[in-house]
Amino acid sequence: MSQRASPVLDSALPETAADVSRGIKRLFARNDIWCVEEIALKNGRRADLMGVDARGQVVIVEIKVARSDLLGDNKWPDYLDFCDRFFWGVPPGLDRSPLEGEAYQPERCGVIVADGYDGEILRPAPLEPLAAARRKVQVERLARIAMRRNTALIDPECSQFGIEE
Repeated sequence: MSQRASPVLDSALPETAADVSRGIKRLFARNDIWCVEEIALKNGRRADLMGVDARGQVVIVEIKVARSDLLGDNKWPDYLDFCDRFFWGVPPGLDRSPLEGEAYQPERCGVIVADGYDGEILRPAPLEPLAAARRKVQVERLARIAMRRNTALIDPECSQFGIEE
């Protein structure tokens, strides 16, 4: 009887950012971390995934599915002021060696490998606590964005109201 290999470790097809996002959201859901995609930050950057864990800590994941995109992104440190934990999210086949380099602050950033089915934390993200006031603002803003999106899904007529994210 053969065992089925984990999709995260046995992926033959190139993954899209949506696939990686889905796998990370499933991993996070099992760990009581709930997140929302594409969150605009006050500094003009856009987080691929932003969520809150059971302790109220803010988590951001920056997803990269191509080496050129990973190597060309020099604005990612701008996310660090908006989260308690920061992760890189990458597909199984992507060369992760750049993430070990000093420029990518491996002592500060975790790494998640994910595909369309699941995800696995390869390197935990260390806790770098936000100031309590900033965390409160981030959590409340994230909650309002999630509620607005949920309301618009239930009643598309409501999507015309409210402030843009």
